[in-house]
Amino acid sequence: MLTYLEFEKPIAALDTRISELRATASAGEIDIDSEVSKLEAKSAKLLRETYARLTPWQKTLVARHPERPHFNHYVAGLTEDFMPLSGDRAFADDPAIIGGLARIDGRRVMLIGHEKGDDTASRLKHNFGMAKPEGYRKATRLMRLADRFGLPVVSLVDTSGAFPGVQAEERGQAEAIARSTETCLELGVPLIAAVVGEGGSGGAVAIAAANRVLMLEHAVYSVISPEGCASILWRTADKAGEAAEAMKITAADLNSLGVVDRIVPEPLGGAHRDPTAAIASLKGAVVEELDGLSRLDRRQLLEQRRAKFLAIG
Repeated sequence: MLTYLEFEKPIAALDTRISELRATASAGEIDIDSEVSKLEAKSAKLLRETYARLTPWQKTLVARHPERPHFNHYVAGLTEDFMPLSGDRAFADDPAIIGGLARIDGRRVMLIGHEKGDDTASRLKHNFGMAKPEGYRKATRLMRLADRFGLPVVSLVDTSGAFPGVQAEERGQAEAIARSTETCLELGVPLIAAVVGEGGSGGAVAIAAANRVLMLEHAVYSVISPEGCASILWRTADKAGEAAEAMKITAADLNSLGVVDRIVPEPLGGAHRDPTAAIASLKGAVVEELDGLSRLDRRQLLEQRRAKFLAIG
């Protein structure tokens, strides 16, 4: 059953009424087709109007929606086959970042991304997509492996940030993130990053310093969460909405600033309402970008990536 967000309550009320009418009709001989059609049209119109004027904070809530597709869903919908490669060859395997060899529409790639999990058990297993140093060292290892064998790298970003715990700091969290970012910038193969949900801080940039940065329509990308920003500036998380507005975290804002190269459309009402269509939309964009970057040689890829990030700011 679809989970409705706070600002979707009027839509939820209409959809509940439609369900109730259908249940009533199935229990007897009542013909309610006309009434249901009117309510469905009203619900669809309200959904369109609501999502056409989402605030940055509302987009943040959509990007965090628990039913939004995660990395494992994209693996199933994007790739013909996927062979996971585990471990950082130094400490452990971090399930918050998953990576491996894959084919996307026949094109061989190294696919890497954050996995948040779908339910309580899997979210705990994947640490809500918040990677530790071994996760970023695994990403670094896989990117270097791809570079050695001439494979393009595709990364899917969906994290509130790197894990902030003491253990992660003891194992060199900052260094691991910096090394991963450095590796992104040094690759001689195409690197395409897609922000599919929440792109938070260095935990996102570590696998997103790419030749082409894509962003789903209702995803967000920022150096800190709106709540964190509000807590610093106003000493309260209650002003997260104001912080989100000021931080320019939406796909449209970041595209206009040159941080994001392409906005990938989502189904009406967000990717969580039609994950299959959302994944297909991203697949088409990734294939186009792979084909475009395949025309560049190693030197051109390095120069293009360097120029892109030096121009930001």
